[in-house]
Formats: sequence, structure tokens, C-alpha cells
Amino acid sequence: MSSQTQVRAIIRMAGRDLNGNKPLLAALRDIKGLNFTLAMAIIRALRLDPSIRLGRLNDAQLQTLEKAILNPRSLNLPGWLLNRRKDLETGQDLHLLESDLMLKIKDDIEREKLMNSWRGFRHSLGLKVRGQRTRTTGRKGLTVGVRKKAVQAAQQAAQQAATGKEKEGK
Repeated sequence: MSSQTQVRAIIRMAGRDLNGNKPLLAALRDIKGLNFTLAMAIIRALRLDPSIRLGRLNDAQLQTLEKAILNPRSLNLPGWLLNRRKDLETGQDLHLLESDLMLKIKDDIEREKLMNSWRGFRHSLGLKVRGQRTRTTGRKGLTVGVRKKAVQAAQQAAQQAATGKEKEGK
């Protein structure tokens, strides 16, 4: 069997196991922090076919792809493709993936809470932050104010039985 017909089932890339049977574009989107637009820009910059299976790439192509994913600035891509523009700590345009991205988002939320900003206040209460309506959506737990007829009839019967026993006791 030649190396061109073999498809590797699992490929480790950017700290994540990716399905080698998926097309390249779909497989790259499984990496947290890599969206469709950036994945397509990286694929085009490296002159790869987005419909080829990830497992069909050779080792050299996989290494260049991983380097490009970990450092998209090396491909001279525009800054607006990156997910962390003008970072507060460094002032640079960064692109974070996987756990680094989650930790940075968590730190941002904590900073908002410490500043006592409106967004931080909403985060601390577990409410919507970006102006969405809250009257009907975003409820946690059971619904409020909805009763089925059978449940309502059973409660009325229980109340009537309770009031009947009270009258007999007097």
C-alpha cells in the first residue's frame, strides 16, 4: 500500500487529537480558537486543498501546518483575523488556542468583576451580559407560572379535602 492511499485516523496537532478522516478545513475547525475564516486563510497561504483529508497529508506538510496554526502572524495574515487584538498586558496582536484562550477569557471576566463594571456585575450574577432580553430566555431551573390542568385539579382537590377535615375537627 502506498503512502498516498493511507489515511491516518488520528493526528495530534496544536495539543489536540484531530480526526484524520475529515476534510482539512473541517478538521482544523475542531481546534478551539480556530474559526472558518482563519482556517481557510491558513490553508490558502500554505497552498493546500481544503477538501483533502487531514490524514493524507505527509509529515512535512503537517509540520508546516502546525507551525502556521501556532503562529499565524508568520504567514503575514491581517491582524483582524486574530482572536486577541491589542492584548491588555502586551499590547500586541495575539492568537490563542485551546486552554490558553479559555484561561485568558476567564482572566478577562475576573478583571471585569474586580473593576465593578456593569459587565462584571452581570457576569457575577450569572445574567446575560450583552444586552439580550431576559424576560423569556436564559432561565435556569423550572419554568415559572405554567400549570397543567391535571396538576391544578389535584391541588384543588387536596385543598378541599384539607378544608373538609378542618371543619370536622372543630
